[in-house]
Amino acid sequence: MTTKHLLFTSKIIGCFLIAFAFFACKKEKTTPQTQINPVTLGLYEYANGVNKRIFLPITQVGTKAVTYYTVFDTGSSGMTLDATDILPASMITSSGIQVTGDSVVVNGITVTSTKGTISFGDQLSSTKEYGNLAYANITIGDAQGNLALKRVPFFLYYKIIDETGAKLPAHASDVFGVGPGNSYVTSLIQSPLRAFDTGNNLTSGFKLATLNKSMFSTSGTYVTNLLTIGLSNSDLSSSGFIMHPLSYSSSGGYSPNIPATIAYNGNTISGQILFDTGTPSTTVIEDRLATTSVGDLPANSTVTITTNKGFVYTYTTSSTGNLTEVQNPNNTGDYRTIFSLDFFLSNEYLTDYSNHQIGLKNN
Repeated sequence: MTTKHLLFTSKIIGCFLIAFAFFACKKEKTTPQTQINPVTLGLYEYANGVNKRIFLPITQVGTKAVTYYTVFDTGSSGMTLDATDILPASMITSSGIQVTGDSVVVNGITVTSTKGTISFGDQLSSTKEYGNLAYANITIGDAQGNLALKRVPFFLYYKIIDETGAKLPAHASDVFGVGPGNSYVTSLIQSPLRAFDTGNNLTSGFKLATLNKSMFSTSGTYVTNLLTIGLSNSDLSSSGFIMHPLSYSSSGGYSPNIPATIAYNGNTISGQILFDTGTPSTTVIEDRLATTSVGDLPANSTVTITTNKGFVYTYTTSSTGNLTEVQNPNNTGDYRTIFSLDFFLSNEYLTDYSNHQIGLKNN
């Protein structure tokens, strides 16, 4: 009995030694952490009179080389592209994109049977896009700097109309929406920048440098180092951004709207503010007490906003910049105060997708 017991014990010790050796070897084979560098791209600054836009080029969709300049839009979530010249003309009809079954793959693009409509603007001025959920590898940027993103869900539209019902030309409103939420068509469509591989050292998100006011032109001027994709620890903790946690809703996901007080012409109101690169010229203050005759604020009016986290921004209107109007949300159907692209001429902006927050910084 003793001998058998000792033999059994020896086997146990042997198993422990073998197991220890196995786990020791397994530990040595642990995959090293992946370190990724942020990617910085330029954008095109375009102006036509008081209207300004910033554009991000798309140069590859699926296997198809293209050149489309998408509106870089902090006020919406998800990319929208016109199907014209991306899909065969035979697939696009007046009643929609023809898809047999659940999905079809064309030119490396997976087009699904999920249909929807996306609206931009308010009930006073809006555009509507009609199309389908699609997936594709895309390349953003151009020869001056680019980045490949894998299997990006986006909205492939076949028709776009304005508030009068007039159909707009193909690719008239291709949008690169980088908001923190998701599309109202489907929660699968979110900012394409979420597809960027952040490795183990970066946080999913982006920061937008202050735009260069002198570089806006009618031909569109490429301005380097405006958009940084992938956030470092210092971006989030020590670079001077004031962070604003975002609220979640079952419809639209995390909202980019930030609570604030708005002071203008002796009035102080509370509101939800959207900082929107997709609004080209006029900031709209939504005031529930405003009359329909308020309209545009005169030149040399002062507007100050103070967010619930202490970010303060003051500007003065003029006839050529910082255009601002006051509306009653009962007229527009939109309760948000929307700051136009002029805000980004003197402030930096950051969106942290992982931690659901937006950073604002005076410059």
